[in-house]
Parts: sequence; structure tokens; C-alpha cells
Amino acid sequence: MPRYVVERTFPEGLEIPVTDVGARACGMVIANNAKKGVTWVHSYVSKDHRKSFCVYDGPNPEAIREVAGDNSLPAEGITEVTVLDPYFYRA
Repeated sequence: MPRYVVERTFPEGLEIPVTDVGARACGMVIANNAKKGVTWVHSYVSKDHRKSFCVYDGPNPEAIREVAGDNSLPAEGITEVTVLDPYFYRA
């Protein structure tokens, strides 16, 4: 399955409460994604909460973009990526 990084901008900042409300919101995203064969792996969020870089596995960029729309999330950039691991290069 291809892996993608999705760049998102949140002008007002992204705030997901660490409560049942936040857990339900994330659960809905996961369920919506599964309908199109997309898996949210994890995300990196900037310190000011205005940018996120989300790692997804999915069949293609179109599916990633569709689930972003289904979840009312922005998706400015979708880039297919591979892993570059510094520990691979051992002397």
C-alpha cells in the first residue's frame, strides 16, 4: 500500500481535546477513512497548531483527497513518500 504525507493548514489552529469528544472525533475520521481503504498512521502538528503533516496509507492520492473532504479537513499537498532510515546506512 502506498504511503502519503498530507500537508494541512489550520488558520485558526487545530485543537482536538484530550477527552471523549476528541476520541469520538478521531474515531469518526478513522471510520470514514476505512470506507475508502485509507489508514491514518499518525500526524505531526506544529507548535502553534496551524500546520499538520499527516501520514496515511491508501490506494492513491485521490482516495486521500476524498477522505479529507469527507472529514471536512484541508489537504493542500499530498505527496507519496518512502522511508529513508539513517540506520540503514551502517559502516
